[in-house]
Amino acid sequence: MQHIQSEPRTAAWAVIIGILFIAANLRAPLTSVGPLIGLIRDHMHISNTLAGMITTLPLLAFAIFSPFVPRLGRKLGIELMILVSVVFLTIGIMLRSLSGMIPLYLGTAILGLSIAVCNVLLPSLIKREFPQRMGLMTGLYSISMNLFGAAASGISVPLATGLGLGWEGALGVWGILSFISILGWLPHLKRSTAGAVDTQSQVSGKHVNLWRSALAWQVTMFMGLQSMVFYVIIAWLPEILKQQGISADQSGLLLSVMQLALLPFTFIVPVIAGRMRNQRLLVTFTFGLLLSGTLGLLYGSSGLIVLWIIILGIGGGFAFGLAMMFFGLRTENAHQAAELSGMAQSVGYLLAAIGPTMFGYLHDITGGWTLPLWILVGASVLLFIFGLGAGRDRYVIIDK
Repeated sequence: MQHIQSEPRTAAWAVIIGILFIAANLRAPLTSVGPLIGLIRDHMHISNTLAGMITTLPLLAFAIFSPFVPRLGRKLGIELMILVSVVFLTIGIMLRSLSGMIPLYLGTAILGLSIAVCNVLLPSLIKREFPQRMGLMTGLYSISMNLFGAAASGISVPLATGLGLGWEGALGVWGILSFISILGWLPHLKRSTAGAVDTQSQVSGKHVNLWRSALAWQVTMFMGLQSMVFYVIIAWLPEILKQQGISADQSGLLLSVMQLALLPFTFIVPVIAGRMRNQRLLVTFTFGLLLSGTLGLLYGSSGLIVLWIIILGIGGGFAFGLAMMFFGLRTENAHQAAELSGMAQSVGYLLAAIGPTMFGYLHDITGGWTLPLWILVGASVLLFIFGLGAGRDRYVIIDK
């Protein structure tokens, strides 16, 4: 009897470990690029615009491919789709780390498409496998993704220059992690067919067009706005701080501080959100934190700059944790979660791709950061409005 009980427990732990390894690959291949962009640009002799495309291309891949992922997941099974995507992720990382323009951009596009699959399907898998522990699992998945993302930002330059790997080696090293993830995910393949059948049976006779659902659009806009705010801050915070008289080294350090401040809340917020009937109070806290941090950058004392950065980081952690939870909380089954995740991430990453460019353009035409930062204030207000709708205790099926 003990053996029978321990077998499902062992299987559950195997799924948890597999999810954490897959999640570890979803940010690191992207965040490792930023610190190396200057080295890549100089070595490849490309313009700043082309160098910027290395960061923008994966976000565009997320936006374009995400809506098609749920259908592929239903056809092939979630586990098989995740395995195929991580295989292609490894190929993309290896290709990108070869010298040459074509391998660089082709590899970047392939890894962007691969990450899009996991971005969409992992929340659905968590909804299916851990319906009673969704907050805890979403928190673990989020912290794995963000922890490795922050680590990749920090060690890229030391790997490239300190260890002499060059930018190619510093980008290619993440292929080791994705290859290990392939080996860890292989045992889950036998569940793939069953998973696909279960998902189909869950939704027979209950089809809903999410693109016509008011609640789905509220979740989507919340996801999109938090993505835009995050990627704008990641792209431009060091430049904003430099204009305030902070050195390049210190501004880079403060960007790391912001990402570290974000980390614990990407775990804590989903756990709390999963225990609440509605999440409107958490949405209000998110708005207050993002608003305070942005206004602090605009008008606060420069002596308190670390405080404003930490507040922004905590606000970002709240926003990201809630966005990930809404996919499961606002849907009735794994199929709907995948559909909502695909829709929200498509629109979300399109905003994320446009945001930093728009922010930089506004800075160019005004010569300062006041107007761009007020755009962030406006984005925080919209995040609050859509978040109040997304935080209601309802399912998307209701909003036909």
